[in-house]
Amino acid sequence: MSIKQQKSIREFLQTEYPHARAEEIFNKQDSLLNKMLESVKDEAGSRYKTLKQTILPRIALYKVLGEYAGDEERTNIMRKYMLDVVASKKHASTARMEVVPGFFYIYRAVFLKIMRTTALQESTQVKGKGYYDITITKCLWHEACVRFECPELCQLFCDVDDVTYGGLRKLGFSRSKTLGYGGDCCDFHFYQKESTRR
Repeated sequence: MSIKQQKSIREFLQTEYPHARAEEIFNKQDSLLNKMLESVKDEAGSRYKTLKQTILPRIALYKVLGEYAGDEERTNIMRKYMLDVVASKKHASTARMEVVPGFFYIYRAVFLKIMRTTALQESTQVKGKGYYDITITKCLWHEACVRFECPELCQLFCDVDDVTYGGLRKLGFSRSKTLGYGGDCCDFHFYQKESTRR
């Protein structure tokens, strides 16, 4: 299984560094990623796939960037990648889906079904008229950041949600705490925006 995100990371590095330096960083990131994947090879199917395709490429990039930049610069570079590249694409994709009639209720049904059956998080779900809440008490993204000794990076994974769901026309989103920011849970609240209710 190829890792699609690696292409995105390589392209991003080319925009941030001269070609030779970008290739050097990418090659180190790729090498570290392979070692990290070997260490999680016993994870169950969906957990391993998510670690490989989504989580570990970013953790490997963050760790390798530490060899080339101070903490603040490294965080800023990672924030640029996570929010301007990853999150903006997710936001655009979600915004495009909003044109579907009944989007809120379709999205809610799919989201809740995924959360009830996923092995990536432990959560409880509540839904009511025009809203649904997800309370996550265990999360693979948070676990991985802690395991690979970069718990602070989890905050950027949390920030991706804010961009993904921020400023949508039909779907509202709020959250008061996350595991990544030191909370005891992630308390997602999604609601149908008043202007779209009939």
